[in-house]
Amino acid sequence: MSLFLQPFFFNDPVCTVAVRPSRILDQHFGLSLDPEDLLQPLNLNNQQITHTPAGYLRRWRSRDSSKDSGSVVKLEKDQFQANLDVEQFKPEEITVKVTGENVITVEGKHEEKQDNHGYISRHFVRRYVVPKNYDIGRVESRLSSDGVLSITAPVIESKEIEHKEIPVSQTGEPAKQKLEEKK
Repeated sequence: MSLFLQPFFFNDPVCTVAVRPSRILDQHFGLSLDPEDLLQPLNLNNQQITHTPAGYLRRWRSRDSSKDSGSVVKLEKDQFQANLDVEQFKPEEITVKVTGENVITVEGKHEEKQDNHGYISRHFVRRYVVPKNYDIGRVESRLSSDGVLSITAPVIESKEIEHKEIPVSQTGEPAKQKLEEKK
C-alpha cells in the first residue's frame, strides 16, 4: 500500500484493522456502569460518539463526562489555578511538587486493589507549566471532598515605584567649590 493512502485507510472509522493502540479518553476507567449508561437512547448523534484509532466506536460515559477533560486550567489576573479530578485516589496517594523553574508536577499512584470487577491499579503524572508572572514559590494545593484537587499560585507582586513629588531644598552652600577643594 502506498504511503499516500495509508493515512486515509487507517483513519476510516469502518476499518477494523488495529494499527495503533487505543488510549483511555476520560478519567473514569475501571469503574462499573452507571444506570444512566444503560438507559441512554440508542440513536446517538455524531457529537456523542468518538472514533478511536483502532477503528471502533466509543460512546461517552454520560453527557456531563463528555465535557470533562480531567483537568481545567484557569489563568486569572490574580492567580493561576489548575483543577484535576483525582477521585480515584486517596489523599496520601497524591503528590504535588514544584519540579522546575516554572513546572508543577502532580502524581497519583495506588497499587493493585480489589473492586467489584477484579483487581485494578492506577498511576498518572500530569505536569503544568506555570507562566512566569505567577509565583511558583507560593503554590498551594487543596483536595475537595468530592475528589477535585485545586492547585493555585498567586501572581508575582510587582514592586512598582510609587509616583510622588520630591521637594527641592536649598543648602545655601556652593557644591562646585567643595568638589574643587577635594581634588
